[in-house]
Amino acid sequence: MPRPYVTLSVATSIDGYIDDTSPSRLLLSNADDFDRVDQVRADSDAILIGAGTMRADNPRLLVNSEERRATREAAGKPAYPLKVTVTKTGDLERELKFWHHGGEKVAYTTDAAKDKLRARLKGLADVVSTGEDLDFGALLDDLGERGIQRLMVEGGGHIHTAFLSQNLVDEIHLAVAPLVVGQSDAPRFLHPADYPWASTRRMALAEARSIGDVVLMRYLPKQESHT
Repeated sequence: MPRPYVTLSVATSIDGYIDDTSPSRLLLSNADDFDRVDQVRADSDAILIGAGTMRADNPRLLVNSEERRATREAAGKPAYPLKVTVTKTGDLERELKFWHHGGEKVAYTTDAAKDKLRARLKGLADVVSTGEDLDFGALLDDLGERGIQRLMVEGGGHIHTAFLSQNLVDEIHLAVAPLVVGQSDAPRFLHPADYPWASTRRMALAEARSIGDVVLMRYLPKQESHT
């Protein structure tokens, strides 16, 4: 089965951070951009976040619009996309909101952690091992076999870096907020990695538009700019 089309979605500050170091989550998007993200979720077959994001933010990760959920059901889809997470250690508590809201869930992990995670999440999620280490290509192959055609990846930084450095991303949605974080130990959008292209290679820009005080840019990382 073909792998799903992967959209990487992120909101950053002007200086490239996805959060600050305070205990509360930094809200980078505005109301209209959050609504745009909700539409992208509704258009996706699956949504993925990493274990670190689950622990830090404890999100429900839902399509919030009742109208959009109804549109999905009218098209023969479940009301909510499949919810996906990735954990190398399997250290995810079953009390997290992710497991108790929305529809079906799947957690990808390693051979070493699969038994622990299956016992911990019994009745809450399907647990799949990708081998001795986390294999994001195997993850996409498994999602393709499940009929997932469009996957939305919402972070955090380690997950974004893994997908992009392994050339697994078809589209990037980068929303830039008019904020400066300026904290060197705050989490960033991307981490240092061996990306599969030269630093001088320019990605194709598919769209750029303002959403209130936020700027959305859509890049196609597998295509080069011809400007």
